[in-house]
Amino acid sequence: MKSEIMGALVDPVTLEEAVGKVEQFIASGKPHHVVTLNAEILYRAQRDPELMKVILEADLVTPDGAGIVWASKRLGCPVPERVTGIDLMLALAKRAGEKGWRLFLYGAAPGVAEEAAKKLKAKNSGIRIAGTSHGYLNSGEQKQLIEKIKEAEPHILFVALGAPKQEFWINRNLEQLGVPVCMGVGGSFDVVAGKVRRAPVFMQRAGLEWLYRLIKEPRRFKRMLALPAFAVAVLIESMKQKMNKISQ
Repeated sequence: MKSEIMGALVDPVTLEEAVGKVEQFIASGKPHHVVTLNAEILYRAQRDPELMKVILEADLVTPDGAGIVWASKRLGCPVPERVTGIDLMLALAKRAGEKGWRLFLYGAAPGVAEEAAKKLKAKNSGIRIAGTSHGYLNSGEQKQLIEKIKEAEPHILFVALGAPKQEFWINRNLEQLGVPVCMGVGGSFDVVAGKVRRAPVFMQRAGLEWLYRLIKEPRRFKRMLALPAFAVAVLIESMKQKMNKISQ
């Protein structure tokens, strides 16, 4: 049963359970959309019905970030742990090596997807890269990319265009692509390729990865303002729930 958090339906899964669901999607052969939902995007979706629609139409929505985990507990529909985009991507890459799944990497700056693919192959024996492409394509090149992906027939397509652009792109092209699993991974290619360092493990475990990213990228400050705004919205919703229980 999914957890309803501020209008979105989030799957209460662990990382291993998320990998298991993806394995089921691949076995079915039908196209599926995986969203790793963080507080920033969910807050934006409160004011963007089209974005909320995309999230609700996704086949698997994982709790990406401490904010979503906190909100789930506050609203009485707790999820077991956070399942971030990069953690799920790395776990799927490992499983892909074991299962022989083909992966396609699309997005990021020129050369980054290729480097990320090399690093994934080096760390996971048996992994098969069906293709790569950077994310700076014009409309004509986009059409060529669609055909390239269809011809490559990957089991998983990782899309690194940044949220929510990647979610809209996947939702729009999902049926045409026919890929069993399409998943937005944000800046994960940059991390895997070694272009950007991830937060230390102790900060990840403490739910402070967002703070590390803010320190490293101060220009993210305006975007990060969504986090306290999201927290306030959750607290208000929590109060409404309590008032409704009292009045019943």
